[in-house]
Amino acid sequence: MASITIRNLDEQLKAQLRMAAARHGHSMEEEARIILRGALNQTSTTGLGTRIRERFADAGGIELDLPSRSDKPRDPGFDA
Repeated sequence: MASITIRNLDEQLKAQLRMAAARHGHSMEEEARIILRGALNQTSTTGLGTRIRERFADAGGIELDLPSRSDKPRDPGFDA
């Protein structure tokens, strides 16, 4: 098995890892392995657009007044 060293780990994050490990009855190393395994084994069968829509579906949104497509283009006013 391979080993890694994680440098510059925030004390807050280290404390959270230690607390999670204690809650689950694991060592900090085992807890980190479980977290990494879970994060890297997630596979998605849907596309990015579908996942974004599903994530924000309950957020509500806003209604916009869109001009009809029969409107003629307006001059942007870029006089040379």
